[in-house]
Amino acid sequence: MDNSRHHPDNSPDSLHYGVLGDDTQTTPEKLKKYTGIVDWEYLQPHFDSGALIYVDPGLSITEVGQALADDDKEKTSAWLKSGDLVKPSAPHAQWWQENPQEFKALVVSPFVLMQPVSSA
Repeated sequence: MDNSRHHPDNSPDSLHYGVLGDDTQTTPEKLKKYTGIVDWEYLQPHFDSGALIYVDPGLSITEVGQALADDDKEKTSAWLKSGDLVKPSAPHAQWWQENPQEFKALVVSPFVLMQPVSSA
């Protein structure tokens, strides 16, 4: 067995694991950190992989992200049932490709939430 990988002086891998393990941010801080304004080009790969979720503009994308992070099945099920959360389909993707606009996006692994940016 090659022990050089496990020796702290020789292994940059140990630094990566340490950094990931030392993330002391609260969930709201992480949600804010992983929220941004993007275009469809950024979202397209997430749509292609099936990880994209459309959030109705009437909802707070941060509240939805918090519910997903907390695994709040009651809230997410209610939003899915009411149509406030939707997995976009091919016609949606085509529309957004042909009609550029900006979206607020929030990464809550393994999902990426998207919500149109209000022009008002």
